[in-house]
Amino acid sequence: MRSSAPLLRVRELSLTHADAAHPSPRDVTFDIDAGEVVLLLGPSGSGKSTLTLALNGLIPHAVPATMTGTVEAGGLDTGSTHTATLSTQVAMVFQDPDAQIVTGTVYDEVAFGPENLLLPLEEVRARVEDALRRVGLWERRDDNPDHLSGGGRQRLAIACALAMGSPLIVLDEPTANLDPQGIDDVYAALTDVVAAGDRAILLVEHNLDAAMAFVTRTIVLDREGRVVFDGPAAEIIRTHAEELVTMGVWLPTATLAALRLREQGHRFDPLPLSPEELARSLPAADVSSRPARTTSTTTEDAGPAIIRARGLTVRRRRTEILHGIDLDLAEGSLTAIVGANGAGKTTLIQALAGVVPPPKGQVSVDGMDPGSASPRDLASRIGFVFQNPEHQFIAHTVFDELAHGLRLRRVPDAEITARVEEMLARFGLEHKAGVHPFLLSGGEKRRLSVGTALITRPRVLALDEPTFGQDRARASELLTLLQSLRAEGTTIVIVTHDLQLVAEHTTHTVVLRDGRVHAAGPTSTLFRDEQVFADAGLRLPALQRVLASAGLEVAS
Repeated sequence: MRSSAPLLRVRELSLTHADAAHPSPRDVTFDIDAGEVVLLLGPSGSGKSTLTLALNGLIPHAVPATMTGTVEAGGLDTGSTHTATLSTQVAMVFQDPDAQIVTGTVYDEVAFGPENLLLPLEEVRARVEDALRRVGLWERRDDNPDHLSGGGRQRLAIACALAMGSPLIVLDEPTANLDPQGIDDVYAALTDVVAAGDRAILLVEHNLDAAMAFVTRTIVLDREGRVVFDGPAAEIIRTHAEELVTMGVWLPTATLAALRLREQGHRFDPLPLSPEELARSLPAADVSSRPARTTSTTTEDAGPAIIRARGLTVRRRRTEILHGIDLDLAEGSLTAIVGANGAGKTTLIQALAGVVPPPKGQVSVDGMDPGSASPRDLASRIGFVFQNPEHQFIAHTVFDELAHGLRLRRVPDAEITARVEEMLARFGLEHKAGVHPFLLSGGEKRRLSVGTALITRPRVLALDEPTFGQDRARASELLTLLQSLRAEGTTIVIVTHDLQLVAEHTTHTVVLRDGRVHAAGPTSTLFRDEQVFADAGLRLPALQRVLASAGLEVAS
């Protein structure tokens, strides 16, 4: 029988980071019972990730923050119970998987937690194998975690949480770095975990298309970090969709499309939550017979190549990651690099940008060889934004982080101040100017990392997963900014798993498969052939297929 006591009790919880003026989250109260899958939504900066850190005692024991109110996990007060004890009640998967990987092999990483619980050896072995098989990493159990792709490390972190056997699993953006098959695998594993009814999951997630079939309830925080909605997920999203859009909260893409179509006179009752529901609703929406096309608002016009790769071959230790790549990226284009996890996307964009210097003579960026250029000269041609923003922060305040590149170029102080203040305003960080970058929310860190790359006004901007950690409003603002930069002449290259973003916003697409260019060309041309993506282990967005088959256009 299920216990009547909740797995988690949160009462009037407020959390204030060091140097922060106001708490976020603020006065939060809720319970989580066994069998529930709770989706925590809210705009960037509302305190979602901060809240997760208080559920297993990292706040207040390890992360400097002021905590008022109470949190009980399995009946234990997290404010007074040691985090090692709390780990038996709450398992965590962080937004950045690298923050929790500590051992030298995939197997040892998953075994680390159960071994520290002093479990019998056979049980440790059984838990490790089961967890690794669930996330598709059993065959790589002897690999060093550093050899996994970003998505692979994310799946490893999830396996570690599964192996702990804790009643509550808390996941912060667990699918952000995963390809479609990886997302399916993760949610299939998590569905199995809660099926028995004695465990629960709290999920912070922006990819609601994947999550909606999995979650049972949603809690929504507003910009001040207060709970504004709490109830069945489908009901909350359908009833409050327009309010959530105004708040900047992510919604399922089918719901967003329906809201846009409703503005064009179509009617939906109820609002669809999935492409399948949207497809069933379209006949009743008096669909016109307009020609189907990609939802992209961009054009395919582009100039001569500003980035060239010829025979680009990159090795990591003894493993060859990229195999003789030939590629031209046109001046003024907005190009997406896509592919399944492990295809070599991050390695390619880092080689093109000189972050990992490619072999000399194999890459040219605006006439410069990143294999031999100095970091200062290279930074004047191309700005780079890492997948993990913290990897590029070096200053003690947000203002100084933005000012650093300009100071290296001996820009006058008055101009530095003006350009930094402009960038702070552009990314909604004015009130964070004096805050340490590491104390920002995940979304704020991402915005700052983009700002630091933009502030020197390079001709090329390269971004690895630019919308990761962003709320819907900020992601939309960022993509609008990228379009405006492109209109001003900046060439933009992004790595992303979000093929809906690719369809709506890019001019060109490069599809990687096993370290080679599988296909490359104008986005609208490539998206007419599903097989191109299927052969590379990808799926075109279901929403786009539905709209195209119905002859509908939805402006992004």
